[in-house]
Amino acid sequence: MARALPPLWLSAPSRFAAFSRPTALLALALLAILLVASLTAIGSPGPPPVSHDPARRANDQADVVLYESIVAGVRGGGDYYAVTAQALRSGDYPLRPFVTFRLPTLAIVQAALPPLGVVTLLYALAAAVMVAWFLRLRPAFARAPPLAIAMTLLAGGMMAFIQPELASFHEVWAGLLIALSLALRRRERWIEAVAFGMIAMLIRETAALYVGIMAVLALAEGQRREAIGWAAAIVAFAVVVAFHAHAVSLVVRPIDAASPGWAGLLGFGFFVKTMTLSTALNLAPLWLGGLLVGLALFGWAGWQDDLGLRALTIFACYAALLSLFGRTDTFYWGLMIAPTILIGLAFVPDALRDLVAAAHDRRKIIVTRMVR
Repeated sequence: MARALPPLWLSAPSRFAAFSRPTALLALALLAILLVASLTAIGSPGPPPVSHDPARRANDQADVVLYESIVAGVRGGGDYYAVTAQALRSGDYPLRPFVTFRLPTLAIVQAALPPLGVVTLLYALAAAVMVAWFLRLRPAFARAPPLAIAMTLLAGGMMAFIQPELASFHEVWAGLLIALSLALRRRERWIEAVAFGMIAMLIRETAALYVGIMAVLALAEGQRREAIGWAAAIVAFAVVVAFHAHAVSLVVRPIDAASPGWAGLLGFGFFVKTMTLSTALNLAPLWLGGLLVGLALFGWAGWQDDLGLRALTIFACYAALLSLFGRTDTFYWGLMIAPTILIGLAFVPDALRDLVAAAHDRRKIIVTRMVR
């Protein structure tokens, strides 16, 4: 086993510093496979390009316009389910199964607030995410410059989340709430994390995957009370969904369109592409953005902290969700994990240096028997 080298950016050696040479060689091979797989984003299908023409906003941001019309209808005194059904029909959206209707949480809250209040609340949530992650990451880095780089990467992952025109998009709020929940979670303090995870589920149902992962990991770590807390949130959410499904059934007609399904099977490259589209990597060439997404996942794997493995597990499960069930018009599912994924790049220098050092360690133990 190679002796751990002094950390470059981190306050402690990376997870790979303790690898034996064979294990390190295997990890390097897996990293190469990951980077090659990330490049498949180049050939992966994606959403149609945005024209950036204000006159064509209804086409460029059809879903956003849909949700804005629903909020306007509820603000005008309409029943959420009746308003949503009419909006879906007018936009030629499917109304079956019931999951085509978002839970009413976000629309009702936004309808009760003035537009400026909604934007202020969004900015406050984004600021809370930045502060929570600053406090969580500060002990991980030995000096201020690497910490500043990590926070810049966090800001790069949140570019889409501070755009007022996307305030009615459910994934924007749920993604920030998941990021806040993940940063707040501690072994000895998890109630706040569960609470924000519960709110995320009530805004966007796909946040249930995050809560389920956290419950399983808490149980695997022997944190039974925490696991029960996450499980209780899922049970409460299931009850809400049951009432939601019943309410939807009262406004849907037999002739209403049904969803074509979600078995997209677009592969890992599609997940990588959604990450580039959802973060500041959208400004880079796709091949470079794809490689950086792969390196970010590698960096999270190298951080020697429970949060590193939790984050990596969450990213992997959402990657599977997008790879298997995502469609080109549901690429925005990636917003659920976009805020934090780029932070992993801040762990790459130490992780890569330690892994290469472990792979090159050729020291041998020689036992010599001396005869007197």
